[in-house]
Amino acid sequence: MGKSKNETYAERYAAYAMEQMRRYGIPASVTLAQGILESSNGESTLAKKENNHFGIKATQGWLDGGGKYGLYTDDKPNEKFCSYDSVADSYEHHSRFLSENQRYAGCFDLQADDYQGWAKGLEQAGYATGGNYAASLIGIIERNGLDRYDRMAMEEMQAQGRTPGEDRDSLLAGESKDYAFPLERAEFLLVTVPFGEQRSITLPTDNEAVLATEDNGKVVAVDAGKSLIVEYARADGTTYQVSYQGLTSTHAKVGDTVNAGQQVGVSSDNLQFGVAQLSTDGAKRDIDPAAYLAEIAQKGKINLQLMHDGKDLLAKYKATDGTAIDTGLSPDEWMKILLSSEDSNEHLGYGTDPIVEMTITMFTSLMALAMQIDNKEEQMRMATEAALSKRIDLSALLPACKECVLEVQDNGRPILHIDSGDGSFSHELTASEMNRLSLVLSDTGTMAEQKRSQVAAIVGGIALSGQVARNYEQGMEQHNGQGENLQMR
Repeated sequence: MGKSKNETYAERYAAYAMEQMRRYGIPASVTLAQGILESSNGESTLAKKENNHFGIKATQGWLDGGGKYGLYTDDKPNEKFCSYDSVADSYEHHSRFLSENQRYAGCFDLQADDYQGWAKGLEQAGYATGGNYAASLIGIIERNGLDRYDRMAMEEMQAQGRTPGEDRDSLLAGESKDYAFPLERAEFLLVTVPFGEQRSITLPTDNEAVLATEDNGKVVAVDAGKSLIVEYARADGTTYQVSYQGLTSTHAKVGDTVNAGQQVGVSSDNLQFGVAQLSTDGAKRDIDPAAYLAEIAQKGKINLQLMHDGKDLLAKYKATDGTAIDTGLSPDEWMKILLSSEDSNEHLGYGTDPIVEMTITMFTSLMALAMQIDNKEEQMRMATEAALSKRIDLSALLPACKECVLEVQDNGRPILHIDSGDGSFSHELTASEMNRLSLVLSDTGTMAEQKRSQVAAIVGGIALSGQVARNYEQGMEQHNGQGENLQMR
């Protein structure tokens, strides 16, 4: 009986996987199982044409560094996937991808031969959008005995008095990027509070890696793992102090030298990023971090945006009049970007789940309809708030109700919270109700005021049905209570 495709793949690339285990501490069995699953045993188009065995997409950092890519349809059409000169390069980049991404940090606390723990950790961190990812990896490993490669690598390193992954930090630190943004993003950094309202900018984060922005930075202050300041010298004798506040931990100590892209800490749910300039006479002044990042972007050829309420704050430092350049986005387009992009930390799986896609489209259209203000800046501010809170106040469309709020749940499903004045209840919209609302909202031949009336009728009907059901339940409870009282007598 001939070998299976899984076995053939594993034997062909086992040496690559074991080398990555030695260098980074990732179980060879898990790497092979991922390669088997993600590349269809090396037979996928992505694997054959781009040598990409792990389905890794090209980030802006990859592109800025001159990385090649191919265009393929995944969650969306024409997405950029990394292209490699060899399969060995794909395996190396896969290891660095896991090592440099903070959401996989918990995996590296596990033993290098704990393939079950690693498989579960990768699934929990969201490596793949499909379900049962860990079970699939474990099944491939155990059916094909891939854990033998873990044992081989472990025994070899133990004989040398070494442990897998012991050189990981030095491998990662040894590669400088010259310039980097403080967070790893594909397209933009979202700003919720700009400079001016405070002496820094606020960036929403999700317990992720915080990065040094330039080479040869000197760590000059660390406060109990909660904040950190890195100082960079300039040729004219001035220095820039870059501060990170709102950290959960720091990865550097006072006196350390750090390079661009090197992790210096871990954020909480928000990062306060500030920049101060020290002149040659010791005078200190706070400057807009957007101005500093515009300089970093230009020097490092970094094509990221710094977005606040639909405007690119970096662009204003390139404009002749010094004003932020309006991207031309409408409020609903801006909301859709916030709700669908991983860069905003509000990613709801747009493009992967048709119900979620319908929810986001409906949600953004309803927000635009509910806005009864003409000022564009105020509209964009409200759109940002609605997207980040995932809540829209529809009370203006239903004056008969005391309050009506539409909320998008974490699972991407919309739920109405209605307070009629006589009572309150919540109702998750059905697919049929969502479809009715979507048809009204997408009708280009209907005026906005007519759409408001039609939406009000649909939502009002839901509210009425909910109130009737609630009254019925209360009536039954009272009736049952009276019956119990009669029996007691």
